[in-house]
Amino acid sequence: MSVRTSMGDTLQRTLTIAHTVAFPTTERERERRRIAIMCLPFLVLAVFAGFVPLATMARMSLSAERLSNEGWSLEAWETLTTDSTYWWIGFNTLWFAAAATLVSVAVGVAIAHALEKYSLPFENAIVAAVSFPIALPGIVVAFMVIVLLGRQGLITQAIAVFSGEGAISLATATTIGGLFLGYVYSLIPRATMVLRGTYAEVNTDAEEAARSLGASPLETFVRVTLPEIRPGIVAACILTYRSALAIFGTVLILQGGLVVVTLRIDRELSIGFNSQMAGAIGLVYVAFLIAFTFVGLRFVRTDAVEI
Repeated sequence: MSVRTSMGDTLQRTLTIAHTVAFPTTERERERRRIAIMCLPFLVLAVFAGFVPLATMARMSLSAERLSNEGWSLEAWETLTTDSTYWWIGFNTLWFAAAATLVSVAVGVAIAHALEKYSLPFENAIVAAVSFPIALPGIVVAFMVIVLLGRQGLITQAIAVFSGEGAISLATATTIGGLFLGYVYSLIPRATMVLRGTYAEVNTDAEEAARSLGASPLETFVRVTLPEIRPGIVAACILTYRSALAIFGTVLILQGGLVVVTLRIDRELSIGFNSQMAGAIGLVYVAFLIAFTFVGLRFVRTDAVEI
């Protein structure tokens, strides 16, 4: 009886809120309606670009048939939880994306610091060059790595000429090193753009005070600048790590002997069309991304340095 009463109260409150939003009588209710109207496009986008695909993916993972969502089976989930291959793929994905993220954010901090703290020549050209990879699809990035580090790559051929070794043995485009370079090349501009916005809010008075008290540039950066840009570093890590986990085109072309989640999903669908496994992997993948984002956002807060 209490459960029915609780459900009835919840339904009644929902209907009351819907009525006040549709027919507001006070300024507060009109404000709620404006907020609801502004959120409506995002709600529609979330439904058709998020909830519907996720629901379809969940149904795929529980289907007994591969070519159609018919019947019910837990075979895909049992395989995913018991087969060590998938655990190893998940481990590969996490450590490789984490390594690429750390390098990209470190380089992004250096670039953002140089752009914001120094008057560099051709600064606009530098910014354009740094941000250029954002516009490139992953497949294009992969082919750029091949052009540089493949068997006929420019760098490979140059090293072969000076070292006397064969170009085949020197080619690294399709190794883990080449794949790592493709990841970092795609992620550096994302980290840099986030950090440039953070640097714009740094308390320069505190930095100048530290320098006037005898602190070296390195000490000033570590003790004053770094605490202030920490939220930006965390935000850059969240963005780049999520982007690294979602890279598909680059790993599809280069592979590098490293099987990650995105490549595995492609193989599940292309070899035998195992849509159940692809759906199960995709759901775990999305759930991890959402959980990681919410946990990471807890650490995004400003540690302002006051003087």
